[in-house]
Amino acid sequence: MRDRLRVLDWRICLPATALCVVGVLLVWSSTRAMPPEGSHTHLWRQIAYSGAGLALMTILAGADRWSLRAWGPPAYLTGCLGLAAVLSPLGVTVNGSRSWLNLGVLQFQPSELAKPALVLALAALLGAAPDGERRRRASGLPAALAVAGVPLGLVMLQPDLGTALILAATTLSMIVIAGTPGRSIGLLAGGALGAAALAWWLDLLKPHQVQRLLVFADPAADPQGAGYNAIQALETIGSGGLLGRGLFHGDQTGGRFVPEQHTDFIYTVAGEELGFAGAAVVLVLLWSILWRGLRIAAQAATPYDRLVAGGIVCWLATQATINIGMVLGLAPIIGVPLPLVSYGGSSVVSCLAAAGILMSVRGEHRAAPRTHVIWS
Repeated sequence: MRDRLRVLDWRICLPATALCVVGVLLVWSSTRAMPPEGSHTHLWRQIAYSGAGLALMTILAGADRWSLRAWGPPAYLTGCLGLAAVLSPLGVTVNGSRSWLNLGVLQFQPSELAKPALVLALAALLGAAPDGERRRRASGLPAALAVAGVPLGLVMLQPDLGTALILAATTLSMIVIAGTPGRSIGLLAGGALGAAALAWWLDLLKPHQVQRLLVFADPAADPQGAGYNAIQALETIGSGGLLGRGLFHGDQTGGRFVPEQHTDFIYTVAGEELGFAGAAVVLVLLWSILWRGLRIAAQAATPYDRLVAGGIVCWLATQATINIGMVLGLAPIIGVPLPLVSYGGSSVVSCLAAAGILMSVRGEHRAAPRTHVIWS
């Protein structure tokens, strides 16, 4: 047990655990009035999810580079198969998106598994060339895009625009971190913008997705319809003032004025009940993990390690930014959970697994001499 604890990076472990505790409390508060009242079903599930995720984080923290490389292909294949299975009769539709897989005793979201799996797969591809060999990095770009395109395409078929944006942002960031020439990145960005414009022009987006994007510009245009969530979220998070109304004492939260307040809009509960100060603490805890991840990426001994750490940081940062942006009216409402805080086993376990992988990479660069920087 001591050896296992010794590999933990407490600058990641402590804020991650603290966010899980905050998440459990906020989920408890936001679901206490949900029927059947007094069952505390969501509370006990969130505790179980967090415990399982922390255990997985501890296991992954002790993994070496070779283990991560070995787990990458099976994880990627499993993630893609799960995304494909979602489109079969096993898939469950929630809020207009067929994103869940129902296995009877277990219901989970394969797209959450696809996030760390994609990071490991792209790191193996883009990190194969030693530092400085830009030509080989550019030549590996088509393969990387093909690897990213499979889960991205399957996610768009669900359709889950939020997860698709996270996967796309993570892929682009890892391509940049890999040292791909600027011309190739420019062509890729131009192609992505062209594809987005074409999708809009051909009406490939679902009606509810188009409505969310349009209402983002003016939520008051449809206050009882598509703009309701955005308006209620702003009112709820702003009602807490500096120190909040107190845990379990939020009027807006208790009245369930904000839909999905225990999942996508959990940050409104923090704003109302813990106030600006409590909501800021959540941001500080998230930022401390991201900052530590950036330091690990900067000190990585190999291109592979740097890409793994950098990809995880970009994934978590993008997801947190979109979620908080939705609550503050700075981003369209596209259904993205707040890392480690929102209710849901798939998201919590996936994010804690990412924290464990970060600690594994940190252990590798501490164990390896800096002369190994050319390793590929």
